[in-house]
Amino acid sequence: MEIAEVPCPQVGAGQVLIQTRASLISAGTERMLVEFSQANLIQKARQQPDKVKQVLDKMKTDGLMPTLEAVFRKLDEPMPLGYCNAGVVLEVGSGVTDLQPGDRVISNGNHAEVVCVPRNLVAKIPDGVTDEQAAFTVLSSIALQGIRLVQPTLGERVMVFGMGLIGIITTQLLRASGCDVLGVDFNSQRLAMAEKFGAKTVDLSKGADPIAAANGWTGEQGVDAVIITAAAKTDEIMHQAAESCRKRGRIVLVGVVGLNLRRDDFFKKEITFQVSASYGPGRYDENYEQMGQDYPLGFVRWTEGRNFQAVLGAMASGGLNVDPLITHNYKLDDALSAYDKIQNDPSALGVILEYPQQVEQSTKVQVTAPASKKAGSGIVGVIGAGNFSVSTILPCLKKTDARLKYICGKSNPPAVQHAAKKFEIENALTDYERVLADGEVDTVFIVTGHHTHAKFVTEALAAGKHVFVEKPLCIYPEDMPDIADAVAKCPDRQVMVGFNRRYSPHTMKIKELLVGRGGPLTMNMTVNAGDIPADIWIQDPKRGGGRIIGEGCHFMDLLSYIAESPIRSVSAMMVGDGPAIREDKMSIILGFEDGSVGTVNYFANGAKSYPKETLEVFSDGRVLRLDNFRKTTGYGFKGFKKFKTTRQDKGHAAEIAGFIQRVKEGGEPMIEYCWLENITRASFAAVESARERKTVEL
Repeated sequence: MEIAEVPCPQVGAGQVLIQTRASLISAGTERMLVEFSQANLIQKARQQPDKVKQVLDKMKTDGLMPTLEAVFRKLDEPMPLGYCNAGVVLEVGSGVTDLQPGDRVISNGNHAEVVCVPRNLVAKIPDGVTDEQAAFTVLSSIALQGIRLVQPTLGERVMVFGMGLIGIITTQLLRASGCDVLGVDFNSQRLAMAEKFGAKTVDLSKGADPIAAANGWTGEQGVDAVIITAAAKTDEIMHQAAESCRKRGRIVLVGVVGLNLRRDDFFKKEITFQVSASYGPGRYDENYEQMGQDYPLGFVRWTEGRNFQAVLGAMASGGLNVDPLITHNYKLDDALSAYDKIQNDPSALGVILEYPQQVEQSTKVQVTAPASKKAGSGIVGVIGAGNFSVSTILPCLKKTDARLKYICGKSNPPAVQHAAKKFEIENALTDYERVLADGEVDTVFIVTGHHTHAKFVTEALAAGKHVFVEKPLCIYPEDMPDIADAVAKCPDRQVMVGFNRRYSPHTMKIKELLVGRGGPLTMNMTVNAGDIPADIWIQDPKRGGGRIIGEGCHFMDLLSYIAESPIRSVSAMMVGDGPAIREDKMSIILGFEDGSVGTVNYFANGAKSYPKETLEVFSDGRVLRLDNFRKTTGYGFKGFKKFKTTRQDKGHAAEIAGFIQRVKEGGEPMIEYCWLENITRASFAAVESARERKTVEL
């Protein structure tokens, strides 16, 4: 754990920038995360057997070292803690009309001086509710959602397992709903507090039996419902909950417990069991949380945002009293002591972090001292600090002699700061315009969402920078003229798209073996792409462009490069009706100007154990087969049978090193823009052809 100085986030459309006044540490969830982070690798593996299986499966397809690198990279990612925030609005993004600077609000923002949160996860604080009280809103909404799922009625008897913060708040809200409550815990102090709010209690530390207590409390009928707010590994809590229920009772799990259920517990009483999803409907729905699409009130009465409002209303009216739950206050600078407290002091319950009144909203944090530029090397600014940037682009850049001056990412300041520190980049930014405005920077790497590529390419060229942009060049055909115009105005600038497969040593070997071929090639590229859910960003035509435009362009470029000929025609067909996503199950036939023919079979419905990328090239009575960029086998070639690399090599390092070298030396572009345009238009044409059943001539 560390307290990190990170750049201030920037507000975007539909977002709210908030200066924090107080935040609440979730003693259960955050303690569990901290303890997991402190565990060794063996302990981590034992706690997450499903992740271990994923690792083993990945080893089978990708090999040992790439898998280990991916695992350690994942373990190295920073995780900002906290989700119970109260503060004051600093700015609102476009589309936010019901909030303005100065409004007091709550959100699920992290423990940070300034947070940027989507509008649907923000709610106004009523007059009479303090910042400290309001900081309990999100946590209380978790309790409220569990109660809503139980659907209690006046006079029912409800058992609550676990008297932590959520458990005691659940007790209060149940009592306010007219229910009797039986609280169960090992902590006598917390049970005493629950009793002050009107609960009967069962003290497990004194050997009490919760099943016997429930039966005695209800005259041997059993409780109407059980809400489990505890965090424990044991399966016994679920058994005790079921045994404590009446026939057709209800159990709702809000916390985290063992779930090896005994069928007989539920069968003989027809008990209903449900797991609560955090704050309420909308949680984990990107359209609701990130895109701002609310659910109609007439159909979904209580969303997570409306649950926030209901909790704040209960605080304002006195129906929910959180003041007795506050046991400790710490300044933000002393936050590590606060976490030590919740880990080691059983009396710690509601731990509040307090924040300074004045905050410097700097979008830049210097991480390392400015480097002395090596003669002739580029000075680089990287826009984008996501997974691909950190896992692939930055490690390759670090191996070059370029000076890494900036890393910029708008939405995740801790990740930007961490990347800068890890790869010895001088400055962490959240404002990309500072990169473009710096006259010292001559080269910009764009590793952002696909829908932003065209904008950043044109702006970077207008600022006089060399540009490396990850594929695709753009996702809308109408963006092509603007990019072409920007390229034409900067004839001395390098513009490169990250078509890395052409730089693999395997591709180089294939090109070498085909020198002097006598006729056109026939090529078959099979991509076992793997299934991606429909709600992932790359499947969104407006953000990712779909998987053919977003990734299929890689393989069109590869075949075009091997044939040494531009694509002339495209015809494609996707699978028929049935799958939710059809576009990522497509066969594409490419005709080249030299008469060569290539097929790209991009399939998302294969087995993970099968190689991801396989290429076959037929030429002059000979065949070359490339397996997953690890092995190339020749059939019919004199003096060549096999070429292997110790690990999968898709050419990223050679590609980036070559680009930096061209920036240093100047001269002609590595890839002509007309070639980039041809590949980009071919990917558009593939989707058009598959939908309209026609061949598209380029």
